[in-house]
Amino acid sequence: MLSVDPIAPRATPAPDAPPDTRLWKAAQDLEATFLAEMLKSAGFGAPRESFGGGTGEDQFGSFLRQAQAKEMVKAGGIGLAQSLFEALKERSNGVV
Repeated sequence: MLSVDPIAPRATPAPDAPPDTRLWKAAQDLEATFLAEMLKSAGFGAPRESFGGGTGEDQFGSFLRQAQAKEMVKAGGIGLAQSLFEALKERSNGVV
């Protein structure tokens, strides 16, 4: 059986004060979507060859990947949300 050590979560840096929670949530959602696509490319949630769940497993694999990606972001992610937040905040400061 393959044993995998969990990756230690990184502390998620807080956005600049006062935080714009809508932008922060959008940045986290974008990071989760990116991570879900990476998990898909890595084959995570793909149906197994033998004794697989058939069509149902294939259809619901995307939900599993998205849920896993959201948990990864909650645990600190890869830092993409912070970069996206800063870029979105910079763009929104110019818009009134």
